[in-house]
Amino acid sequence: MHARRGDHTADKSRIRAVITDVPGVRVGHWTGEATGVTVVVFPPETVASCEIRGGAPATRETALLEPGRTVQHVDAIVLSGGSAFGLATADGVMRALADLGRGFPTRGGPVPLVPGAAIFDLVASGGVRPGAEEGRAALAGALREPPPDLVIGRVGAGCGATVGKWRGGEHSVPGGLGSASARDGDVVVGALVVVNAVGDVLASDGRVLAGSTAPEGSESFPETRPFEEQDTNTTLVVVATNARCTKLDCRLLAESAHHGLVRSIYPSHTRHDGDIAFAAATGEVDANIDRLQLLATEVTAAAVRSAVA
Repeated sequence: MHARRGDHTADKSRIRAVITDVPGVRVGHWTGEATGVTVVVFPPETVASCEIRGGAPATRETALLEPGRTVQHVDAIVLSGGSAFGLATADGVMRALADLGRGFPTRGGPVPLVPGAAIFDLVASGGVRPGAEEGRAALAGALREPPPDLVIGRVGAGCGATVGKWRGGEHSVPGGLGSASARDGDVVVGALVVVNAVGDVLASDGRVLAGSTAPEGSESFPETRPFEEQDTNTTLVVVATNARCTKLDCRLLAESAHHGLVRSIYPSHTRHDGDIAFAAATGEVDANIDRLQLLATEVTAAAVRSAVA
């Protein structure tokens, strides 16, 4: 599946591999003026876990994803703007999936398992907070037939994202939503990333692709003055693969996704970020977990860079 930049015009010269190259994985967006929602939908029986390394996360249902918990499968993952208010977007996704018969079977009907995480974009959005209806709209986009090309850039949950705030928020530049994938024989690993980081986005050779516009000689991080808009930065990652993985394997993939953030964002995982990585496996083909971890690191770093390219 092809990727399009989120600038309302398709740039056919910038086609790249994306997370929807993983068979059965779908992505949909709702994009507002300066905030949004992105929903990643998985095939039934998809196993998932996550790891949080940032100091200020806004999350929903992540405890279910710990390897020792009973629940094994997820139906979708919701990424949103709106800070903790935006976690309500998962309500609409849950209700819509339940209407479709998706979810953990109970005597009271199916209960969809929909973890979520949010970025802080309330300043850029003027306080607008996406909610259940916006979540439902993003899910509808993911379930369209035929599946649309995945749009990246300033769309969905990445609409109001910024990066390069480590020398003051006034020197930040736009972040966004990116995606990438890689293949190893029959195995596909993809990543989708919402980049709203304190740090700068770096190329593989260390060049700054998108970062602070503070003049040379400005104070280094952390600043001596109180950090502006602290705890308002987050990078969200969803890694998906068609490999057969246990819940513990998925936790290892989430850990490797964080290695991809370290490669592509500096500084990363600060006290002022809420960085989280989800990892999901649809269970179609056998694969070596060590090889999967390497691919998860590579595609996460590539996805971060594509968000600002």
